[in-house]
Amino acid sequence: MPEPPGLNSAERRLWSAFPAGSTVVVGGDLPTGPHPDRIVRAEIIARLLLGGRETRPGFVPAVRLRGAYIVGRLDLSGGTIEHELRLERCRLVEAPDLSNAQTRQLRFNGCRMPGFDGGGLRADGYLSLSDTQIDGTLSLTRAQLTGGLRLNATSVTAPSEDRWAVFAGGLVVDVGCFAREAVFTGGVRLTGARMNGGLFMEGAKLINPGRIALDAQSMVVEDTAEFSQGFSALGTVRIRNARFTGIVSFSRAFLDSGDPVRMALHASHMTADELLLWPEERIKGRVSLSYSRISLVMDHPDIWPDELYLNGLVYETLRGGEFKDRLSWVSRDPEFHLQPFEQLATWYHSVGHDDLARKVQLAKLRARRRSLNPVGKGWNTLLDWTVGYGYRPWLAFAWFGVLLVAGTVVFSLDRPTPIKQPAEVPRFHALVYSLDLLIPIDTFGQQQAFDPSGWSRWVAYGLVAAGWVLATALIAGVTRVLRPN
Repeated sequence: MPEPPGLNSAERRLWSAFPAGSTVVVGGDLPTGPHPDRIVRAEIIARLLLGGRETRPGFVPAVRLRGAYIVGRLDLSGGTIEHELRLERCRLVEAPDLSNAQTRQLRFNGCRMPGFDGGGLRADGYLSLSDTQIDGTLSLTRAQLTGGLRLNATSVTAPSEDRWAVFAGGLVVDVGCFAREAVFTGGVRLTGARMNGGLFMEGAKLINPGRIALDAQSMVVEDTAEFSQGFSALGTVRIRNARFTGIVSFSRAFLDSGDPVRMALHASHMTADELLLWPEERIKGRVSLSYSRISLVMDHPDIWPDELYLNGLVYETLRGGEFKDRLSWVSRDPEFHLQPFEQLATWYHSVGHDDLARKVQLAKLRARRRSLNPVGKGWNTLLDWTVGYGYRPWLAFAWFGVLLVAGTVVFSLDRPTPIKQPAEVPRFHALVYSLDLLIPIDTFGQQQAFDPSGWSRWVAYGLVAAGWVLATALIAGVTRVLRPN
């Protein structure tokens, strides 16, 4: 095909280099302005990629351009692109449009552009925007990238507060998504995305304070999801209902919602093999792991926020923190729930710490007591003091022993008066008499044979009442009549 008329020197070089796939260098750095020797029209690039130039047998045709100032819109929407596009350190005046295009490998390295539209893009190779500055939205909704997505050191700034920096719901990446050291100013939307080769965002910075920094609801990540090694989110990280077949790591990360009443990490209904929640400093904002299923949870008391929602969380193994720390861990929900205590007790029981499991159950009932009415609080307090809700039945015997000693001393000093003639009553014994008062049934015959008088009569009444209370509490506690499951 003949060369189009009106080409400038840079365009003529690009037209000639295309059949052999040679790189055309019109500048060594990112152009700051429209220097005449570095201007290339976007329509010339589009014409080459869409078959406007014949190819040369024995060579791989491609558009490879460095240091150009590209004017006009690079519009490849809906097209089928058979050749590689590689732009390095190029300035694109308008946002390229590759929506619904089908292509091979696309590489924009070290470039600058006012946005990128790749909605519905299908690429057999990878899409690279590494070290590129995008002053607008990066749109990849429903895109399918079989060769991976590279956003290493990429900077994306949303055009306004109500717009997303990255808008990529339904994105499918087969080899892996790499966004190490990237900076996203504005929200990143990955709802329903599928990362078949993992998601790697080590050192990335997401900046959207008081709003959603990362919205990855229902995202599926096969293999590792790394939000670690300096990863920073100023705003809410929402991975609700996401599924991770490997580890989800927040090791040495920074999580700050930007507003104390907002979620810093919303990870409810999530499924993961392992959650490493060990950021560099304490999480600023609330955290929810409600109704998630995680095989291994590894965290530390130093990073827990004041409000932590764990109701419905199911796990197989815990790492980090002592027993007292775990009691604090399950008590940080503003509303009382039984399940976090039951799950923690189940885990301690499964690892052979039955004594700690009983302590968790006791702590559960004590926490529950705070939500009861005054009558319920009173009765539960009595159960706690007397038998430890049935988990400490030895307390009843301890109280029994104390009262028995007290009664023995009192009735040794002030002996009761016999009710019948001396010949008809058994010999008085202060210990046995006190024991007879404490046991709710007349066992030794002393209670029916002697009648205390004066102040000791009130002691006797107290021992009878205490005996009934201890017996009732012991039966109620041990049989778990008042212990909800």
